[in-house]
Amino acid sequence: MKKVAFYTLGCKLNYSETSTIGRIFQERGFEKVEFTDTPDIYVINTCSVTDNADKKCRKIVKEAQKYSPNAFITIVGCYAQLKPKEISEIPGVDAVLGAAEKFQLVDILETFEKKEQPQVYASAISEANTFHNSYSFGDRTRTFLKVQDGCDYSCTFCTIPLARGNSRSDSIANVVRSANEIAESGVKEIVLTGVNTGDFGLQDGERVETFYGLVQELDKVEGIDRFRISSIEPNLLKDEIIEFVSQSNRFMPHFHVPLQSGSNKILKLMRRRYLRELYADRVATIKSLMPHCCIGVDVIVGFPGETEEDFLETYNFINGLDVSYLHVFPYSERENTMAPDMPGKVSIKDRNRRADMLRILSEKKKRFFYEQNICREFTVLFEDDVKDGVMEGWTENYVRVAAKYDPVLVNETKHVRLTGINEQGLMEAEETYIEVLKH
Repeated sequence: MKKVAFYTLGCKLNYSETSTIGRIFQERGFEKVEFTDTPDIYVINTCSVTDNADKKCRKIVKEAQKYSPNAFITIVGCYAQLKPKEISEIPGVDAVLGAAEKFQLVDILETFEKKEQPQVYASAISEANTFHNSYSFGDRTRTFLKVQDGCDYSCTFCTIPLARGNSRSDSIANVVRSANEIAESGVKEIVLTGVNTGDFGLQDGERVETFYGLVQELDKVEGIDRFRISSIEPNLLKDEIIEFVSQSNRFMPHFHVPLQSGSNKILKLMRRRYLRELYADRVATIKSLMPHCCIGVDVIVGFPGETEEDFLETYNFINGLDVSYLHVFPYSERENTMAPDMPGKVSIKDRNRRADMLRILSEKKKRFFYEQNICREFTVLFEDDVKDGVMEGWTENYVRVAAKYDPVLVNETKHVRLTGINEQGLMEAEETYIEVLKH
């Protein structure tokens, strides 16, 4: 029995796909092991969003060779689709598979025997036109369930359509079937993932279902306590979805809504499909229905043409929004996108300075959000990550709670009262669930 180990770079979607590829290996008689357990095969799932994909890929390959010098090393994922030849030239790489091939890698590579030259299987992205059901399993307390893949948008900074192809989705029936399988395994929380999750419903280029229809059906699934929507574009976050979540017992009051810029000028240059006024309206609608809802925001700073005045417009816009945290990215150039050819390039120094300013703002926003929840009662789903005798969990509205480790609490939802913020920035809580259990 050959041993195989996996390493995942990037997003929740990549984690769901790595886990599914892992199950394919196990069904074929391979043994899944840890990265350091001298595997015969490594599968490295790569990302193209971060600006140092090549550096990270090389580092993981080098680490793999250190632990298992004779292992067969396979690279898949977004970076593998965009740069297959470049990756094949990394010392130690034996095979590179693109988006259309990665789920067939066991069939394609068969014996996983090393050859004189690296094997490259990367079709044109137009060939990646089928949807592959995926969900993570056994890695965490929560499961990442892929419901959508690819993107039909043409943002001027993004390579994802080139790496994953056109928008396509699973069917509602299949997603519900997967959710039931996950429920039977004992998992309590499912995070819905996709490249453009709110665009769910496209099959063979035709819209046959909607994301709203999907959440309505998933809300009926027994055995899953919590659903979260990983990320959804503001123009696709319709009132009906917000209203449904506000009334649901299973869909959590937590949205992650990409903004990218608070300047309409920059949003237009980015070819985003909304303006800041729509974004502000989405936040206001959420908060009017769910005052304690957590709202996360993606922001890119230093985009070509972004002046200091444009950046300050973004800063002040976000500062005035009732949001809970930011994910901040300094703009980085991507080949085969329009943005690098635009005028007004921003220096790396200014990109990083602006990013630092927004990260500080994010910490202030997060602390204020946490403070608003002190003395309120929630249920916390505790995870199995334990550090120095402390375990952590998440409330419905995505407040991270620290508690003394108790093995009984792992993967359990317990009722607590939030009491204050500790030195690590985590919420502490009173164990009100003990009183509940006594009665």
